[in-house]
Amino acid sequence: MGIGFGSLLLLCLSHSVLRVTADAISGCNLYTGNWVVDQSYPLYDSNSCPFIRPEFDCIKYGRTDKLYLKYKWKPSGCEVPRFDGVDLLKKWSGKKVMFVGDSLSLDQYESLLCMINAAVPNARTSSTRTDVLTIVRFEDYNVSLMYYLSHYLVDIVSAPMGRILKLNSIQAGHTWLNADVLIFNTWHWWPRTGSAQPWDYIQDGQQFFKDMDRTAAFTKGLQTWVKWVDSSVPLTTKLYYQGVSPIHYHGQDWGASATRTCIGETQPVNTSSYPAGPVPQEAIVKNILSSISKPIYLLDVTFLSQLRKDGHPSKYSGAKFDNDCTHWCLAGVPDTWNQLLYASMLQDVR
Repeated sequence: MGIGFGSLLLLCLSHSVLRVTADAISGCNLYTGNWVVDQSYPLYDSNSCPFIRPEFDCIKYGRTDKLYLKYKWKPSGCEVPRFDGVDLLKKWSGKKVMFVGDSLSLDQYESLLCMINAAVPNARTSSTRTDVLTIVRFEDYNVSLMYYLSHYLVDIVSAPMGRILKLNSIQAGHTWLNADVLIFNTWHWWPRTGSAQPWDYIQDGQQFFKDMDRTAAFTKGLQTWVKWVDSSVPLTTKLYYQGVSPIHYHGQDWGASATRTCIGETQPVNTSSYPAGPVPQEAIVKNILSSISKPIYLLDVTFLSQLRKDGHPSKYSGAKFDNDCTHWCLAGVPDTWNQLLYASMLQDVR
């Protein structure tokens, strides 16, 4: 069975890789559905969460409309289990949980911190932060939640010729192996060019390139990551991959005028399919994950996030972006990603 669009995948190791969708586990595909208003939302008050960085703190930086906070993801034919932060802490007691990826991973990481903080507001915490690693420890539960900044998963190194993006190398991986749960993500930085591009050359094997097709480079980098997972990650480590997070800079993608962006959007797209269709890199992720020999969950959040043109910071960002239609407000869409992460743990039959 191939990896179907919109399905939660459990890749189990036996004599061969077994792929089980959410349908086979609970009789319901958690990733096909629509957004509905729920007055009990949001799951936390952003003003009461000490973990939100300025780029995601939309209310603090002037967003006044509130309807975007009230939407709940409703799968067709079932409900996403209500998030239980205390239960999650108990399940993770004694463990280290690490998000590895770019700022979309950071978005999900800080969302999870806020959701857990809302469940245990008086819990003792400690934290440390370096340029690449953030750790928040919930002392009463002996749980460490970590975020490791890695834009590409593969390495960028400095050399006399310049900064080199090495498509076949993952030297930072030894740090990731300290975690009991790993949630990976990459794509957002691969299309960057000019001054926003943090490398000068791409190395593929023994060859160096001034540039190459970015989707092809992304594919090679992700294949290197799969090889690293298969060769280095213990079978006891729980593995997740965060699906591609969509952007909303082009109104024609959701059936509006080409000049429209996420600015001023206050409601989701109300369709059963996204007018622009799937993000092309989505299929690449699914195809590459199908080659992995270890159990891994795909958090297939792309489609449900495509519908949320209203969920971005736009001009309400403390990072001073003119118009951010890439990241997500907190509270907001990444809270649903974490509800689905929690649901996948409840459905874990390994």
